[in-house]
Amino acid sequence: MQNKGKYYITTAIAYTSGKPHIGNNYEIVLADSIARYKRKDGYDVFFQTGTDEHGQKIELKAAEAGVTPKEFVDKIAGVIQGLCDMLDISYDKFIRTTDGFHEKQVQKIFRRLYEQGDIYKGAYEGLYCTPCESFWTESQLVDGKCPDCGREVKPAKEEAYFFKMSKYADRLIDHINKHPEFIQPVSRKNEMMNNFLLPGLQDLCVSRTSFQWGIPVDFDDKHVVYVWLDALTNYITGIGYDADGNSTEQFKKLWPADLHLIGKDIIRFHTIYWPIFLMALGEELPHQIFGHPWLLQNNDKMSKSKGNIMYADDLAEIFGVDAVRYFVLHEMPFENDGSITWDLMVERLNSDLANTLGNLVNRTISMSNQYFGGVVTDKGVAEAVDEDLKKVVTGTYDKVEAKMDGLRVADALTEIFNLFKRCNKYIDETQPWVLVKDEAKRDRLATVLYNLVESISIGAGLLEPFMPNTAARIMKQLNSDIRDFDSTKTFGVYVSGTKVTDTPEILFARLKPKEIDEKVEEIAKKQQAEAGGGNPQKNDTSVINNDGSDNTVMDMEPKEEITYEDFAKMQFQIGEIISCEAVPKSKKLLCSQVKIGSQVKQIVSGIKAHYTPEEMVGKKVMVLVNLKPAKLAGVMSEGMLLCAEDADGRLALMTAEKPMPSGAEIQ
Repeated sequence: MQNKGKYYITTAIAYTSGKPHIGNNYEIVLADSIARYKRKDGYDVFFQTGTDEHGQKIELKAAEAGVTPKEFVDKIAGVIQGLCDMLDISYDKFIRTTDGFHEKQVQKIFRRLYEQGDIYKGAYEGLYCTPCESFWTESQLVDGKCPDCGREVKPAKEEAYFFKMSKYADRLIDHINKHPEFIQPVSRKNEMMNNFLLPGLQDLCVSRTSFQWGIPVDFDDKHVVYVWLDALTNYITGIGYDADGNSTEQFKKLWPADLHLIGKDIIRFHTIYWPIFLMALGEELPHQIFGHPWLLQNNDKMSKSKGNIMYADDLAEIFGVDAVRYFVLHEMPFENDGSITWDLMVERLNSDLANTLGNLVNRTISMSNQYFGGVVTDKGVAEAVDEDLKKVVTGTYDKVEAKMDGLRVADALTEIFNLFKRCNKYIDETQPWVLVKDEAKRDRLATVLYNLVESISIGAGLLEPFMPNTAARIMKQLNSDIRDFDSTKTFGVYVSGTKVTDTPEILFARLKPKEIDEKVEEIAKKQQAEAGGGNPQKNDTSVINNDGSDNTVMDMEPKEEITYEDFAKMQFQIGEIISCEAVPKSKKLLCSQVKIGSQVKQIVSGIKAHYTPEEMVGKKVMVLVNLKPAKLAGVMSEGMLLCAEDADGRLALMTAEKPMPSGAEIQ
C-alpha cells in the first residue's frame, strides 16, 4: 500500500467529572476504527485523545468527595484511559489538560491574544450554567433553562476577560461557505450558520474569578482561563505547538488536523470558538469537524438520574470487546441518534456475529478438517457460481473505501458483513455435504472450500480496523497472516496447501436472553450499591403492616410544574379492553382494542411482561385519548394506557375504583 501522507485525527477530550458511559465511549471506538482504517489504507496516522480536567464542576465534585481537585481528576483520568485500553483503542497520545506542557502553552496563548488586542478585560452579568460552564442571555435560554444541557441556570456577575468573537465572524462564515466539507453532517453546518453565526456573535467570556480550579492567567492571577479555551487548545499543544513561534517539527508535520471527531452537543464550541481562536493565532483551520449523533439507551439519553446508564466494561464482560465495538459502530446512523438495549445487543450478537460470521468460519474449518484433514487446496475446478462469489468478495474493498471516505462507518461494516453473507449463500449453492458423496467431484469440493477460506481471509482483512481481535483470531485459525487492503482486491492469495487449525474456535457463542437478563440484574444491583443503594430515580420505602398489607411509599424526582391549561389539553377517559393480542416479533408489546364511548381505538403498550392478552380483556382502564398516533414495532397506536410502576419495575394498570361506563371522562 502506497504512503498517502499524514492523517491527524482527534476526539473530544473526556471531561473528568465521572466515569463515561457507553454513549461517551462510542466516540473513541468510532475514532479508533477510522484511525486503524487509515493506517491500513496507507496513511501516516496520529491519533490523539485524552481528558479535560479543569473547571468549576470538577472543583465542586472534588469538594463533595473530600479530596483535592487534582486527586479527583487523577482517579477519573485513570478510569477513562483504562476504558480506552480495554476497548483496544490505538491512540498515539493521551493528553491531560493538567499536563505541565499544556498548561504553560495555554497561559502563553492567553497572553498573546491579550497583547494583540483580541482579549480585553470587562465584567460579565448573565445567567450561568455550572455543568456546561457557560453564560447565557435570557433570549438564548430554552424554556428558561440552559440550551445545551436543559439544566437550571443562575444569575451571576463577575469580572472577566472577553474574546472579540465578532472580529473574525465574517471570515469564518466565508471559510464555511467555501469549504462545504468543513462541518459534517450538513445539518450541523446549517444549525451553526443559522442559529449563531448569521444572527451575529457576542464576545465570549474567556476567564473566571469565582473558582480556582483552572489554569491561572499569568498576568492576573485572580483569573483562571475559561475551560473551553483551555480544552480546545489541546489539539495543538498535544503535538508541540508553541505560542512564541517555536513549534516542534511534529506540529509542523501534523497540523492542520484532518478530522476532529466530536459529539453533536459540543459542535458550537468546535465549529465557531475553536476556528476563531486559530484565526487569531494565525494558524490553519482543521480540514473537517464531524459532529456525530448520540447513542441512546432505548431511545432515551443516558443519565444517572434516570438510572439507565450502560458502561463499556460491563458490556464487554458479557459480550466481549469486539462485540461491543461492532454494536456501537454498526447501530449508529450517520446523522441520526442510535439506540442500544441489552435485548438488541443479544439479538445482534446471535444473528450477525455468532451466526453470519462465527458459524461461517466454524463450518468452513470443520469441513476442511473433515473432508481433507485440514489442508486447503485450490484444484482449479471452477463453476459459474464461483464468479459471482469472487466478484462480490474482491469488490468489497471499493465499497468499503467509498463509505469510509464519507465517514459512514456503519455502512462500511454492513458491506463487510454482506461479504460474509455471500459466503454463507455460496455454501448453500455448492452443498459441500453433497459433493463429498461423489468421489469424482472431490477436486470440485476442494476448490469450493478453498474459495470459502480465501473469501473469509479477504473479509477478515477488511474487518480488522473495526474488530481487530476477531480478525486476528480468524486468521490464526486459517494459519495465515492478516491481509493488507491491496490483497483484498485479488482472489487467490491464500497459499494453496495451507493447513487450517485442527479444532475451530468458537468466535461468538450464542447467548440466551434469560441468562443476560440475570447478569443485567446483577449489574443494576452493583450500580445501585455504588450509588448508595436504591433506584436512582425512585425512592421506594416499604413497610409491611401487622395484617400483612403493603404500606409502600415512593418519592419521585419532581418534574417541572405545569399550569391547569397544560393539564386541560390532555383528554383522559375510561376505556374497556374488548380484545388483546401480542405484537409479532416483540418481547414487550401488547396490542389492545379499547372501546371508548362509541369509538374503538387501537393502543400498543409495553406491558407483555406483566399481563397476558387474556388477562387484559374486559378490564376498564384509564386512557390518554388524544395522544398523537405513532407506530410501535410497525403497529399503529392511537393512545396510551395509564399504569403505575414501582421501584422494581412492576406495572399495574390504572382502573376505576367504582363501576364506570366506557368513555367516562377522567378529571
